[in-house]
Amino acid sequence: MSGAYDFANAVIRQKLESRRIERASSVAQILVPADWTDARTEAWLDWLEPRLTPAAARRLDTSGNVFEALREWADPLVAKGRELGLLDAAGAELLVHSLKLGLAAPSLPAAPRPYEMLQLDEPDAPVRLDEFRRRARGARLASTALTAIDEALAAVRDAVIRCEGPREACTSPHSNPALGRAAALARRCGATHADIVRAIDGEPLGAVADADAPRLVVEAQRDLLAAGGSLARQLAEASVEGDVTIAFDHAEAIALAQSDLEARIQLDIEAIHAHADDDLLPAIAAITRVWTLASTLVDAPRPRMAFALGGIADTALRLGMDSPSGLARSVTLAVRQAYEEASSAAAVVLGHADDLETYHAGLRLMVHESEAALRLGLSPFAHRDTYQTADGEEALRLRPALARAIAAQDGDIEQAERHLFGIRTLAGDTPISHESLHDLGFTELELEGLELALAHVERLEDAFRSPVLDSGFIHDVLGIDADNGLPLLPQLGFGPDDIAKTRKVVLGHADLTEWADAPEPLRGWLSLSSGDVEDEIIAALDTSSDTPSPLAIDLDWDETLLDGARAISHAAREGVRALTLRRAAPPAGDGFSLDFADEPSARVSAPAPNDAPRVIERVVERDRTRRKLPDRRKGYIQKAAVAGHKVYIHTGEYEDGELGEIFIDMHKEGAAFRSLMNNFAIAISIGLQYGVPLDEFVDAFVFTRFEPAGRVTGNDSIRSATSILDYIFRELGVSYLGRSELANAAPAGADGLEPETGTETVPAARFISKGFARGAAPDNLVVVPFGKKASTPAPTASVAPDATACPACGDFALQNRGGGWICDSCGISPQMQG
Repeated sequence: MSGAYDFANAVIRQKLESRRIERASSVAQILVPADWTDARTEAWLDWLEPRLTPAAARRLDTSGNVFEALREWADPLVAKGRELGLLDAAGAELLVHSLKLGLAAPSLPAAPRPYEMLQLDEPDAPVRLDEFRRRARGARLASTALTAIDEALAAVRDAVIRCEGPREACTSPHSNPALGRAAALARRCGATHADIVRAIDGEPLGAVADADAPRLVVEAQRDLLAAGGSLARQLAEASVEGDVTIAFDHAEAIALAQSDLEARIQLDIEAIHAHADDDLLPAIAAITRVWTLASTLVDAPRPRMAFALGGIADTALRLGMDSPSGLARSVTLAVRQAYEEASSAAAVVLGHADDLETYHAGLRLMVHESEAALRLGLSPFAHRDTYQTADGEEALRLRPALARAIAAQDGDIEQAERHLFGIRTLAGDTPISHESLHDLGFTELELEGLELALAHVERLEDAFRSPVLDSGFIHDVLGIDADNGLPLLPQLGFGPDDIAKTRKVVLGHADLTEWADAPEPLRGWLSLSSGDVEDEIIAALDTSSDTPSPLAIDLDWDETLLDGARAISHAAREGVRALTLRRAAPPAGDGFSLDFADEPSARVSAPAPNDAPRVIERVVERDRTRRKLPDRRKGYIQKAAVAGHKVYIHTGEYEDGELGEIFIDMHKEGAAFRSLMNNFAIAISIGLQYGVPLDEFVDAFVFTRFEPAGRVTGNDSIRSATSILDYIFRELGVSYLGRSELANAAPAGADGLEPETGTETVPAARFISKGFARGAAPDNLVVVPFGKKASTPAPTASVAPDATACPACGDFALQNRGGGWICDSCGISPQMQG
């Protein structure tokens, strides 16, 4: 290819780098262009792998070169085109170069799934619309339910896999509480008993949705919808449930219904301009021509052709145009002319000159083909842009095309970025500032926390809530209930205007339409929102497109179907060629509050006469405020060793015996590891005091595996552990929750050494701290075992009438036997005189 748009030298100059990309089963070392993002690279790999030979796909998935893979995919097309005489050497090279430089990306062939067709003036149209609505709703709900059941049964399988012990115990919901909870959730999601049993045996669900959601193209009379009425409402009802496109012309309705039969090519107009400069339109025509010819060479050629023209707005900014519509019309004419010339040439060569209309049924021009646009790194025009940093993270920035245009007009780019992303501090001149908050009782500690949070949050309300602000500070200092679910700022006396002004200054604006210091030549551009820019481009493309781009109408999440019918009628009156209606998702924080118990209350039938009422379910509402431990608290200390590493667990309890805190000490470990364990224990303690159930921590941390692991000594119930955390939460689960399935040793007796075999009394001093009681507990307290059936009746000890008080335990059980004194309660043999 001769001329200024000879891209061969640009390909040679392109810098490549080796990059590690995570794949489904491995980490590949791929050679890719240095300016490609990881997402763009992964998109190309996903597209290329099924289109290469198995050997080439394996080579690409381990350590390959994307450029070589693109050449291997294109070679069969080039060879076929050269053989048929459709492509010359220059055209073949242009095809490959446009791929390597990111100028074009094919999306062919696509899996065809045509739309259903419906003419709204047919007598049975209302019935068919209602049937479509019910099928679309059923497909949506079935897909959602299938996902929920699959996740619930996966939790059942995990509960069995994570259990250590006999299989009979692990597969029983009665002895494995985690399995019982997972099975109950699976039943509520709709799984049958047989499904749960198969999941316990490790069998995956293996189910897929019965059918794809239906799609419909409705051919309507414009006057009929413009007048409104029941049909417009019924169309709105069907549109919010499924994929419905409304057209007002028969040929255009057919074209929309066959849109999946298109060969789609995405072009990056800005990238083409960067390489072709003043020869932009000839270069676009040449690329359009070669890809039109290539689309006829695939195994299953498509009767329709679609070109997506991305980057038009960025190119218009680079060229200093007042709006993108002028460039869009010029590009559209160039693409249309090149497509018709290439289609005619292909029809002659392939013997379809007398049937050109059928062979190439039409051309559609659009802005973005989502999957192919990702491979070119294209995104819809917006003032904000997402980019990949040098360390692989994603961040926001001012769109480069806008930044170049502002700099070309001597504008202040930093000021534009502050307007767009905010100053991210309350130290400025805003209604909500450090001074106003300080007057309300905020200290430097709370203000510092707010400043740290403002660097990351997207909503101002997210910074003024727990955990950024401690709930104790909100309740005790501000005098506000932290758990009432209401935003904090209005409760502090700030009005909507103050909050809105502060939000714009601190967190930025959605775009630059309100930027007061915008350069005068750019005010026309910046006054347009992202949607306005795209609408201008679509309107220009539609002038040369055989298939219209449907106008997308978003119905707010809380608007009624009557509002949707009015929107359809208004669009019909405005003369749009085609439209779609969809309901927008509710914004974050709106909608119903679902902070109730996970399990719904069961419906209890009326009790039969003379029958005691039976409790089916108890709903427990937990207080979300922090429950402080008493200053003087009880607990116990357990010393043990995991694989020779000593571990001390110290617990603290509430007055009712519930666990409220833990401390973990390690012996002869490094300072970093000991400090990490200490702070981990603090985090667990805070969670317990805020109401996190202990069994949630136990389920989360048992069976974790890391060194040290192995044999446990010093604990009568646990003899082995897969890690320190596994041992700690096994001990807490056994001691406080009665989770006997977590123990892997026989239960021990009261002394912690041997199992109980009799009914001997045990001095209470073994369980009650003398220092904790401070003398409040008598010295003669004993623990009498009960509720245990001995294998043989225990002999009843006879107490002599002259029994004496024991000096050790104080019980009147000291008797003289065989010339010596023995206490029947504590077993001591004191030396008594007299």
